[in-house]
Amino acid sequence: MSKPKVHIYNPVDETGESYRRMREAGLEVVKAEELWATAANRRDVVEMAFAPDTTVGVGVANRTTQVTRKSLESAPGLRAIVKYTVGFDNVDLDAANELGILVVHSPTEANWGGVAEGTVANILTMLKKTREKDRHVKNGGWRDPSLQGQYLGARHMDNYPGMAIGIIGLGRIGSRVADLFAPWRVRLMAYDPYVDESQFVLHNARSVDLETLLKECDVVTVHCNLTRETTKLMNAERIAQMKPSAILVNAARGPIVDVDALFDALEKKQLAGAALDVLPDEPPNPQTPILGLGDNVLLSPHMIANNVGTGLQHAVGWVEKAVFDVLRGEVPRHVVNAEVLPMWWQRFGGKSLI
Repeated sequence: MSKPKVHIYNPVDETGESYRRMREAGLEVVKAEELWATAANRRDVVEMAFAPDTTVGVGVANRTTQVTRKSLESAPGLRAIVKYTVGFDNVDLDAANELGILVVHSPTEANWGGVAEGTVANILTMLKKTREKDRHVKNGGWRDPSLQGQYLGARHMDNYPGMAIGIIGLGRIGSRVADLFAPWRVRLMAYDPYVDESQFVLHNARSVDLETLLKECDVVTVHCNLTRETTKLMNAERIAQMKPSAILVNAARGPIVDVDALFDALEKKQLAGAALDVLPDEPPNPQTPILGLGDNVLLSPHMIANNVGTGLQHAVGWVEKAVFDVLRGEVPRHVVNAEVLPMWWQRFGGKSLI
């Protein structure tokens, strides 16, 4: 009997210990030489090709490595694609569902919690003009009315109601953003048609439709998955619904925001600012227009979740366990496409390869 083949196409475990344990358990581990972080900096896009006898594919969610229908069909006995990341948008989920293949992700708090904290930091940086003040002093300046920031929370003395923060997507990240902002006494609104109403109550956010959120909020922050439905969710029409004084924040996925429409709105001062951790093309072409804007745009290189002592290494144990569960014919935790489980169980349930 041949060894079950596990293809680690985006290695994360820098110690290599999880791969060693897999080999010791009798698995054939095919591992790419390039660690995931290095691969993520490439400009070229690779379509994964699995060997026909591959049983599990393991990687991360990044633009440069696409797991397409063709990729999934290349291995007839493929049981699962397992991710070190929360995101899974580089996998053709429709094809996985049709083929009876599980997609498993790793929603570690180090990852999604880091995104939430970074989002709040970016919003405060924009609203309080932190960069402008720092540069002004370093250039020899001192107090200047143009450096005034914006007050966030409600005030009793003059009945100022506080700023309205709008959250698109009230999942793990969006709800943590809401929790982090709660002590600031802001007005929280959220739009998410896929969560129960109790989530809004739990996180002190008023449930509104998308149009209301865009029209009423001073900050709009995006925390939804990238799907066909959400691709260019923030297009020219929706950006135009926002207040001219508002800022748009995206720490989800680049294609959710039409970056050309955003550039036009910012350049014409139809929108006050934007903070983007993600872009449609990563890394961006140096000629990308939005890179040429000034302090009305705050950019970071899709690493808002990266903090000292965190990173994807926290997901290594989850991924290792998921791989062994799948190979034993058991359902792992954190299955993204639960609707495929009956079909998967019929094909692989209880059928152990180890």
